Amino acid sequence: MSITDNLKRGTIELMLLTLLKEGDKYGYELSQTLEERSDGLFTIKESTMYPTLYRLQSKGLISDRQEKVGVRRTRVYYHLEPKGEEYLQEIHREYVSLNRGIFKVLGYSGLEEVEG
Repeated sequence: MSITDNLKRGTIELMLLTLLKEGDKYGYELSQTLEERSDGLFTIKESTMYPTLYRLQSKGLISDRQEKVGVRRTRVYYHLEPKGEEYLQEIHREYVSLNRGIFKVLGYSGLEEVEG
């Protein structure tokens, strides 16, 4: 596993919950939106995403519903619950604070210095 993979692993919950805050989404839609918004820098495999979604669901942070698509297909949509919104606010604050500290240690004053 690469360093990048380890860093991504720590942010998957934050990313998924952030996307679900915008509205209900199904798995493939979540992975595609992550990839598009990150300009291809953040991709997520099903083997990582679904266990994370199931863990968030078991904690009561998200729920799911099945919706019939076509004659035989069913999509599972995930929904951010109020408890999940509270958790998202908490991990968002922690993530931003942690990254500020990392940037300070690395000697950066802002993102524009990191580019390139």
